[in-house]
Amino acid sequence: MATRVTFIGAGNMASAIIGGMIDSGFSPSAITATSPSDAFLAPVHERYGIHTNTDNVAAVAQADVVVLAVKPQIMKEVCEGLAGVVQRQRPLIISVAAGLDAATLEAWLGGDLPLVRCMPNTPALVGTGASGLCANARVSDEQRALATELMEAVGLVEWVEEEHLLDAVTAVSGSGPAYFFLMFEAMEEAGVKLGLPADTARRLAMQTALGAAKMAMASDKSPAELKRNVMSPGGTTERAIEHLEAAELRRILAEAMDACAARAREMAAERGGR
Repeated sequence: MATRVTFIGAGNMASAIIGGMIDSGFSPSAITATSPSDAFLAPVHERYGIHTNTDNVAAVAQADVVVLAVKPQIMKEVCEGLAGVVQRQRPLIISVAAGLDAATLEAWLGGDLPLVRCMPNTPALVGTGASGLCANARVSDEQRALATELMEAVGLVEWVEEEHLLDAVTAVSGSGPAYFFLMFEAMEEAGVKLGLPADTARRLAMQTALGAAKMAMASDKSPAELKRNVMSPGGTTERAIEHLEAAELRRILAEAMDACAARAREMAAERGGR
């Protein structure tokens, strides 16, 4: 029998994972998504052919996996409403909500459940995401493999064994796309000052980032070695890199990522967690 997966929430991230699952071979008939509004669910049903339901409890009643994909602000209410049915059904719980730790989610759901926290990022929307996952002690090897399979449908999956490390995942990949978007902005502005049309500078910057990422992913060389391979002694790239190093780009980026991780910890505390 196919693994039955229910998504509580049918927003962008849930839709991205659903689409990736179907592209990877999951049967639409084994997937359900919920939302309070039929009008919101209709496009999801039409696009993917999955089941939809406005009743969370009914949707979870036969589920093997429940993906919590609602906003953190309403997660407590949603979880408490599901506590009875998940205690009877005992599904694997996967949360893609930021800033809510496993102990808090488990408590809202009645406790003693297999639970995986997932920190995805927005490139999952185009199938090139990067997700950090962490499982509690009740998650079996089979369930861990299943969580990997679900999230690999939208990109790279990396497991961490200590939950606090998800704050570091947030700093590297969860918030990371915005760092690159800022760099695209800056490179476009600089290209315009050097005389290029804005759209030309933008396309060149984005394609260069795509190419660099593909080269790095395909290579067994470190980023430092790949960087050196682009730099000719006394050349243009060396001059640019020397300037970035003198401006302490590494320190600036490290401080920004420290601030990101600190804010993740603050958000968890504000929402009743650690």
